[in-house]
Amino acid sequence: MPDASPATDYALALLEECIRQGVTDIVVCPGSRSQALALAAAALERSGEVRLHVRIDERVAGFFALGLAVETGAPAIVIVTSGTAVANLHPAVLEAHSSDVPLLLITADRPLELRGIRSNQTTHQVGIFGEAVRFARDVDAPTGAAGEHADALELGRSAVAAALGTGRASAGPVHINLPLREPLSRPLSDRTPAPKAPAPAAPESHAPDIAEPQNSRMTRPGILLERGKRTVVIAGHGSGPTAEALAHAGGWPLIAEVSSGARYGRNLVVAYRELLGEPQFGGRIERAVVFGHPTLSRQVPTLLATDGVEVIIVAPTGDEVYNPGRRAAHIVGTANVVDGGIDRAWLGSWITASRELVDARSTDKAPDLEAAHSHDPATRLAYVKGEFEAVRAPVDRRSLALAVWGATWPHDRLVLGASRLIRDVDAAVPGKKIAVHSNRGLAGIDGTISTALGIASASQNDGAGITRVLLGDLTLLHDAGAFLTASGERMPRIQVIVGNDGGGTIFDGLEVAQSTDRHDVDRVLYTPQSVNLEALATAYGWDYVKATTRSSLDQALTAPTASAVLIEVPLPR
Repeated sequence: MPDASPATDYALALLEECIRQGVTDIVVCPGSRSQALALAAAALERSGEVRLHVRIDERVAGFFALGLAVETGAPAIVIVTSGTAVANLHPAVLEAHSSDVPLLLITADRPLELRGIRSNQTTHQVGIFGEAVRFARDVDAPTGAAGEHADALELGRSAVAAALGTGRASAGPVHINLPLREPLSRPLSDRTPAPKAPAPAAPESHAPDIAEPQNSRMTRPGILLERGKRTVVIAGHGSGPTAEALAHAGGWPLIAEVSSGARYGRNLVVAYRELLGEPQFGGRIERAVVFGHPTLSRQVPTLLATDGVEVIIVAPTGDEVYNPGRRAAHIVGTANVVDGGIDRAWLGSWITASRELVDARSTDKAPDLEAAHSHDPATRLAYVKGEFEAVRAPVDRRSLALAVWGATWPHDRLVLGASRLIRDVDAAVPGKKIAVHSNRGLAGIDGTISTALGIASASQNDGAGITRVLLGDLTLLHDAGAFLTASGERMPRIQVIVGNDGGGTIFDGLEVAQSTDRHDVDRVLYTPQSVNLEALATAYGWDYVKATTRSSLDQALTAPTASAVLIEVPLPR
């Protein structure tokens, strides 16, 4: 192996600068053309400057990095080789773009002289991610010329700043396409760690060569809301605590989706779907204040498209905002409420009605403690029999949602797949201030386990907590490659809980399922499957538990977990 390699020198300078700018994690996929970047990342891990993760599947790597960035708030770097490896990052890039998650993609490429001549593993990588990236640059292949080191540092600063949204409206993915010539690497065993000097200030302007920023730089004005109008606050995915704070300050009902980050507080309305369809509740709304990206019901967009409802969208960043029917009266950066009295009758009616509906849906009854201590043997026996029947009852979707929710606490993480189950959770669970994530930017089923593993890896650096993933069987099978962890990689504590109903039952709720030939619906939508999930888990070295009753499910969820376990919960179609 040669002692000189401009590819290695440039790669090392670039990664060191990214780390100085706040990057803490690098995800590497193996490849020849990208070896300088991969070996530089290994050297940086060896010196304790960064956390390195290795994945063999680029799609898995992209979503794993997405999970890391969701948890840390810092852009995770993904390093891949040339060719189809780059294309496999596209799903994660689109989700990061739609969810404003910072990612830094560094893709190795052939130099200019090898492009366009059918050179092996070479395709047109420049601009491959289109408008989904905040910043893209196709770098000249390093030659060792004077000034290249400074260029690498400037590129690292620019790329991280763009990923974080510095000087822009929102964070998101960036793409550095790095052509590399042979010699592709040199030894780095004698490398001296870079000094941990204060990070230099990012330049005010980072104009990319390929893609301009896709998010507005404008600062939206705030709004001060008058009292008097019958108002609801709607918190979609990614809203955060500001939605709950406004509902609390205004004394207004809070409709908070389960991945909103606002699913807590005394104003929370759990049974919002039913109430939005009732004339005395949804029919009396005069104003709706919307945060985030609502995706889990049809009732919310119907409300926002209703004549007579004033719609206010709170969206501090992004050119695209959630605005059904394009009816928003105001699109603002912040919302506050004037001081004054609260309409307690309006709020109280929603809270009371919601509680009644939730209680009516519940099949669980509080234990009759008087019967348990009765002097009548028959009464005591009936009590015991009833308790046994309760714990031995089969699991349905609602009880599965409640069990997973109940087992999860603030030091844990909960990841919900984009399947029918996230709607079951949203419809059932009470308020609790816990960290919930779901890939709702595009609501795709791909990459769910990979994202969760990234979240778990980042959140458990202090040794606390467990990550639970609740998803359907097709969502699991779509990301089965995520179960593979390379030798030497640390496996976080994670429970993957799959509600297995043998296919895509979410499609059973579509109108077409009631009007089209059942065989055709099953073949092209429901897509039945009979995979042996225990064998799948065993093949990848994961523990496996099947939970068929509420008691066995509770035991599986609360059992001490040292590593990774797949919990299968059979569900009826």
